[in-house]
Amino acid sequence: MLIDLHTHSSASDGTETAADLVRSARAAGLDVVALTDHDTTSGWDDAARALPAGLTLVRGAEISCAVGGVSLHLLAYLFDPTHAELRAELDHAFDDRLPRAQAIVAKLAAAGHPISWEQVLDRLEPGATVGRPHIADALVAAGVVPDRTTAFNDLLHNGGPFFVDHYAVDPVRAVRLVRAAGGLPVFAHPGASHRGRVVGESVIVSLAEAGLAALEVDHRDNPPEVRDRLRALAGELGLLVTGASDYHGTGKPNRLGENSTDPEVFAALVEQASGADLVAA
Repeated sequence: MLIDLHTHSSASDGTETAADLVRSARAAGLDVVALTDHDTTSGWDDAARALPAGLTLVRGAEISCAVGGVSLHLLAYLFDPTHAELRAELDHAFDDRLPRAQAIVAKLAAAGHPISWEQVLDRLEPGATVGRPHIADALVAAGVVPDRTTAFNDLLHNGGPFFVDHYAVDPVRAVRLVRAAGGLPVFAHPGASHRGRVVGESVIVSLAEAGLAALEVDHRDNPPEVRDRLRALAGELGLLVTGASDYHGTGKPNRLGENSTDPEVFAALVEQASGADLVAA
């Protein structure tokens, strides 16, 4: 059984619609796929309606968090999307992304880069979570950079001259809210230091104490030596270990199923969920 618990559709910063994503997942040989768009659940229904035979859908989201000035992402699976406090946090993060993106574009334009807000909107699905990848795509289309990766490395990276922060919930609060909504909180790519600063082990301990379910260890952005330490830490804290692709369609080189979650681990996760059911065709 091939299980990929981290993918993005065009409801956030992926390049495929949620419907196309689940079809791609099945074509890639997946048996289980999680849809985890940034700060939104807007792709859930389309993914469920298009689900091909033989594929199980895990409905989820990737929640923007921050602690001590360090950004991190929390994957949340099978939570109740109507839970008031969790929904308020998702909506706050979603809404704050718009003025943040507009400010980044204004900075880039002021520095002489040929980009406008209209060019970014042209790359955004109506109602989608706007983010730096959409700005990166506009920069690619304008010929400023060859691809998203270069856009982030040269212009859009954390702490760079064009960086603008946005609202992100404290991760301990996020873990508790996901649990309160019947869901499963998993720390996404905790060792991805090339993206910027990462939190120390003391933060992971605090998250575990708050109810964290697992660490996403097998992810291309976690270096091999970091994966070994994360796996050991998960064992020390009684956390499960997951793996996933973080697929974004053509927006990133990540391929569906390139990292996966063990079926026994997946079963142990699902046993803990009460907020939403798996969806099977």
